Amino acid sequence: MLRIVLINILLFLLPFLIYAAYVVWVKGVAPNRAMAGAPFLWLILAGLAVLCIGILTLVEFSGGGPGGSYRPAVIEDGVIKPGGID
Repeated sequence: MLRIVLINILLFLLPFLIYAAYVVWVKGVAPNRAMAGAPFLWLILAGLAVLCIGILTLVEFSGGGPGGSYRPAVIEDGVIKPGGID
């Protein structure tokens, strides 16, 4: 669960990181002043768009096929066998 939350936070912050890197690298602004005067509304909207695309991609390409049945994880001989959708 924590992994999913951290991935979502990274996806949201990705436009901010790219903008800051652009300002520092191309415009030569000091790293501590990179976000001064940043277009925060557009960065927030871009972050939400990237986050939504990431979530939709995860939903579309993960999980089992339609009509599959869930098989839970089991412990056999002290070894955890992962579950899945058959």
